[in-house]
Amino acid sequence: MFEGPKEDKELGLHKLWIGAFVAVAAAVALVGFLALRKGPAKQNVQASSAVEANADAVKDLQIERATMQKDSLGTTAVWAVTLTNKSDRFTYSNITYQTQYIGANNNLIVENQGTITASIAPNAEKTSEIRDTAYPQGVAWYRFKVTGAKAKVE
Repeated sequence: MFEGPKEDKELGLHKLWIGAFVAVAAAVALVGFLALRKGPAKQNVQASSAVEANADAVKDLQIERATMQKDSLGTTAVWAVTLTNKSDRFTYSNITYQTQYIGANNNLIVENQGTITASIAPNAEKTSEIRDTAYPQGVAWYRFKVTGAKAKVE
């Protein structure tokens, strides 16, 4: 008669231990899964950043054509620039450029800098129209050059 309740208590204690073991195993498995999931992602970001640091936008972005015209009022320089991305690996965006307006005796009259926000995929070409600066007086010739860009590995 007294044996019955002891078995219920022992069975309840075993269930408690099994439940605790399952909870601890689940927690360990979850922590392990999260650690494994985060580990390679960090390495990929670091590897990607290292590769992107090796990108050379000035070399990869070639100017195929850069023509300058005055706007309809004749006051602002407007550039039509065609860039080709010669890289097989990088997409370039936020392309920084420099324009120079030079006088007859090769003196620099005005120098301006700006950013082209468009992206250029690997081995692609992009034409952009840029409203640059007030067109200076006495310009004999002018120059457009790429000075940098943000690279992204494709």
